[in-house]
Amino acid sequence: LILCQLETNNAQLLHSNYYIMAKGILFSGQGAQTVGMGRSLYENSKTARAFYEEANEVLGWDLKSICFDGPDETLTETKVCQPALYVQGYALFSILKERGKLNELKAACGLSLGELTALAAAGVYDFATGLRLVAERGRLMQLVCDATKGGMAAVIGGALEDVQIFCNEFDIEIANLNCPGQIVISGDNTKVIEAVDAAKGRFKLCKPLNVAGAYHSCLMKSARDAFAEFIKDFDFKAPEIVCYTNVTGGQISDPEAIKEALVSQIVSSVRFEDNLRNMAADNGINEFYECGPGKVLAGFAKRIDRSLVVTPMSEFEEVPE
Repeated sequence: LILCQLETNNAQLLHSNYYIMAKGILFSGQGAQTVGMGRSLYENSKTARAFYEEANEVLGWDLKSICFDGPDETLTETKVCQPALYVQGYALFSILKERGKLNELKAACGLSLGELTALAAAGVYDFATGLRLVAERGRLMQLVCDATKGGMAAVIGGALEDVQIFCNEFDIEIANLNCPGQIVISGDNTKVIEAVDAAKGRFKLCKPLNVAGAYHSCLMKSARDAFAEFIKDFDFKAPEIVCYTNVTGGQISDPEAIKEALVSQIVSSVRFEDNLRNMAADNGINEFYECGPGKVLAGFAKRIDRSLVVTPMSEFEEVPE
């Protein structure tokens, strides 16, 4: 009986340690970019340096110089900032892995563009393949931004049901469900501005965002359709860790389903709050690394669940030893 009790206690201890040590990794999305991003990684890490050099070769243009030196107007362009965030996020992930910080990594997700970085980190495709996908995604979305007049706005202090009714009134859409009390709306810019003006008194705050287009809305349909054609012949593998999709907020593992989700994500709401809650609950994770500039996802996490610990990092000195 004593022996059985000891074995039970040991099993419970191991189970508890599993949950204590389990980690998740998060990757930034468009809007977090900033001039100078990645410079310290390039200067201090051979691994990061190799990724930036490879990125320039794959892309056929000098991503590295734009990341490090700008100008901001160029870095902010959709076709540029998406590869920029992908390369930096993957470089940070690789340095963490080198330093043995990801031995207990259980799950990954990202915000919009960051989902493609998460899938690369999970081994669904290699770095170069992911960069090609990201570059084409960014290029196609840039074409839509140039051809349409889209806009977005952040609604603060509104319940999902109320914001959905509000969007229906103005023929616009919910683009991001980031965290409790913060929802982003998207659509034709004139309609978004009309909605912002009408929001006074209905929500705590509704403010336009400085973006080039109506991301995650039906205005991006042509980009979605072209990306579906582009992605279909790529070889995807099942992820090596648990991955989550923005489209549903839940787990995804089948390679073809992952492709379909990446295509749908271009016009679908980003359910980041659901992603983070499900990652934590499904895998017993309370410690996360955020790879990318701006500490945006760490801010969301505080509003989603204050018990979650998120360590944000963008530059070399911020990566844990």
